[in-house]
Amino acid sequence: MLSIADNYFSQFELPVGFEMDLDRLNTQFRELQTIVHPDRFAAAGDDQRLRAIKLSSYLNEAYETLKSPLRRAGYLLQLRGVDVEQVEQSDLDPELLFEQISLRESLAELPKDESALDRIDELNRATSVKLARRQQEFAGSLARSNLGQAKKLFHELQFLTKLQAEIEKAEDAII
Repeated sequence: MLSIADNYFSQFELPVGFEMDLDRLNTQFRELQTIVHPDRFAAAGDDQRLRAIKLSSYLNEAYETLKSPLRRAGYLLQLRGVDVEQVEQSDLDPELLFEQISLRESLAELPKDESALDRIDELNRATSVKLARRQQEFAGSLARSNLGQAKKLFHELQFLTKLQAEIEKAEDAII
């Protein structure tokens, strides 16, 4: 049976880094999940069934982490010993915070009907561009081992990802 690797990247035989080949990740996940799926061990002993459940759970967590740019960024920082849960004031750019408040206010003030769709689409595009730019900056900071900057960008990614989810939720509520 398969065993748990040192890290999520090696589990899927992928290079450790922010850039991700999602097709390869998906293929590797499906192949590994086929090997360890608990249904394959239904007739096995308790130890083997329990191990299959643990491995399957581990693979699911690893896959979900690597699939998500935000979770992958946090995981990469954790692999380098950075505590992403502890946020210092210096980790947050006041300009970014002000911008986030302003964007959220803009979103909240929009009418709750189809007349808001163009503005929502505009906010979504602008947020997507900012998110993509921050992801590139994060990858660059990580590659240069500038962990302080990478952590700061990770927190910006958190804000932008949450904002994008709120924008999509607002759009879904109208459509």
